[in-house]
Amino acid sequence: MAEHSLSAEPTHSRWNRALSPRLRIASGDTVHLECVDSSGAQVHPAMTLPEYLKIDRNKIHALTGPIFIDGAGPGDVLEIDVLEVAHKGWGWTSVVSGLGFLKERFAQPAFLIWKLEGAVSKSIPPAVVPLRPFCGVMGVATAEDGEFRTRPPGNFGGNMDVRELCDGAKLYLPVFNRGALFSAGDAHAAQGDGEVSINGIECPADVTLRFEVHKRQALSAPMIETPAGRKEPPGPGQGEWIVVESGPDATAAARAATSRMIDFLAARWGFSDVHAYLLCSVAMNLRFSQVVNEPIFTVSAAISKQILPDRKLF
Repeated sequence: MAEHSLSAEPTHSRWNRALSPRLRIASGDTVHLECVDSSGAQVHPAMTLPEYLKIDRNKIHALTGPIFIDGAGPGDVLEIDVLEVAHKGWGWTSVVSGLGFLKERFAQPAFLIWKLEGAVSKSIPPAVVPLRPFCGVMGVATAEDGEFRTRPPGNFGGNMDVRELCDGAKLYLPVFNRGALFSAGDAHAAQGDGEVSINGIECPADVTLRFEVHKRQALSAPMIETPAGRKEPPGPGQGEWIVVESGPDATAAARAATSRMIDFLAARWGFSDVHAYLLCSVAMNLRFSQVVNEPIFTVSAAISKQILPDRKLF
């Protein structure tokens, strides 16, 4: 299995299946990606708030890719193993007028540069913020022709902002185009569920991913597997199966995620539908991964691996 490197430039800030691939790889290959911060390298560690307010927001997300995976095609599943996401010592978070979960309360812009000290940041004393870097955007090209803004996530993945996608996680995505055409970016050194102000700790990062194609597998939308035994704040570190749904109605997305989890439990462990439903009621966690990529909300339904016998998804 080969290893490849892909520089950030030229980045792209739109989903478009007509984009020419920047790299072609085989299933099983590993790629080391350079990812600029979500501003497209416009933000720097000495930046001031007035300077930040002048950045070009058409460059937001600045993704690295697309990557063409040989053998991938519509109806397949692309598995992305997150081997490492490494920050580069600094990041930023902001409040932008008219955006965020509490945009009426926080109407004035704000901007903070974080110093990242290995596994923590102490940039808002006395808090000590644990760092768990991940890519806020990982996705394949959409099924439709045309250019699409990267802000809304969907069944192709994209701007899901699911913070569990850090080192050791596996992301499974349905494939809609020949070669899948995968891109990633919008790295966060840390993020809370919901990403309520509009940002996590946005940062440049070096990202290492391994790709595998699973032929002719049914998957309607993203799914995530996290490993047992991972040391992570917060949580027991037992690993989880996570179903991800995005849509304009948060309640409908939560219902869709719950229904998919029931189907997953029934198909993989043989539960009856009603027993899977009862199990979800007592053991599944529903959480907002992001509530700020309007008009789309992302909901994750997670169940601990600790309560289930080991299984492989494919």
